[in-house]
Amino acid sequence: MRILILCTGNSCRSQMAHGFLQSFDKNIEVYSAGTEASGKLNTKAAQVMNEIGIDISGHTSDSVEKYLGEKWDYVITVCGGANEACPAFMGDVKHRLHIGFDDPSHVEGTDEFIMSEFHRVRDEIKEGFYKFYTKNIK
Repeated sequence: MRILILCTGNSCRSQMAHGFLQSFDKNIEVYSAGTEASGKLNTKAAQVMNEIGIDISGHTSDSVEKYLGEKWDYVITVCGGANEACPAFMGDVKHRLHIGFDDPSHVEGTDEFIMSEFHRVRDEIKEGFYKFYTKNIK
């Protein structure tokens, strides 16, 4: 089973989803990418995942172009905001899905509020991807 999780920057939501899917089942090949990859992992995303025992600190922010020539069982987009365009993937894909989430990296406010949004989105990603996993893979 090969799964690509796709977003715009590949620094936050797609990285957390990647970490969760890999934690549910080590036999799944999971990758994440962005149409405008930032080139770096969001440190707050890595922090909130580490708090629950999932280490994504070694993940890289990769361009979707790296994966266009490959075959995928699923490509899942995770963009969520009304002002955010979901990227399209034109590679060889059996199933295309969208599981959208807010982007906590754009939240403004106090440090406490920003971290609460990272925790909220992390927990929503866990729930959304666990539902996907139990329905489609397990």
